[in-house]
Amino acid sequence: MGRSRRTLPEELLLLALDPTTGTTAQPQSLDLGLAGAQLVELALAGRIAPDGDRIAVVAPRPTGDPTLDCALELLRRRGAPVRAVNWIGGPRLGLRQTYLSHLERCGMVHAVAGQMCGVLPTTRYQATDNEISREIKARLDSAIRTGVPPDPRTAALAALAHAVGLGKHLYPGNEGRSSRSRLRDLIRHDPMGGLVAHAVMDVQNGVAAQPRRSPAPAGRQAAPGARPAPEPARGVPMQPRRGPMARAVAH
Repeated sequence: MGRSRRTLPEELLLLALDPTTGTTAQPQSLDLGLAGAQLVELALAGRIAPDGDRIAVVAPRPTGDPTLDCALELLRRRGAPVRAVNWIGGPRLGLRQTYLSHLERCGMVHAVAGQMCGVLPTTRYQATDNEISREIKARLDSAIRTGVPPDPRTAALAALAHAVGLGKHLYPGNEGRSSRSRLRDLIRHDPMGGLVAHAVMDVQNGVAAQPRRSPAPAGRQAAPGARPAPEPARGVPMQPRRGPMARAVAH
């Protein structure tokens, strides 16, 4: 993969970067979004493909991007296809900082050292060329304004921006409400982007950690924490339960 095109993780991070404060919007969910953006970028590069709600490696050869290749190798080591929600919900500590440092090496941002309360050291990041961020957002604006289905890359970027909560950062206030709604609607234009975006939202909502439960029988609702009654073995009739009256008669 050449460097003539910015990757989706890079574009998502540049969208999240506040030019005034030098900080990123939605830092808690941005790591999840960056992990999802890696999956979409690898899919666009033909290295992975969706398999239902899972991700399968179809071409393990390197892309030339060290950060993407690290993710690709981890996926390859899994052997079997992995659920997107489990992959995105896995440990991704420092992914945002990894990409900030990467953008700094590429010359797209520069670090500004500072202090919080005059004591704690801080690092803020300023874009070296705000035109890049404006061009990225202009693609989203065009898709929202015209209603024309965007290309898969822009559709996936819109889906991820919505999933991590960048809508209010990009289109703030009441005047941005309709744009935020249309940003959400762009999810349907890219299947891979939609799969990953929904996985990001599921992780934030804790869906990945909740096991599936069997529904209670019709007309009855299982009590919270109650264990389901064991099913009889096939071909063996269910024996009646012996209550207190039955035991009294037996004696």
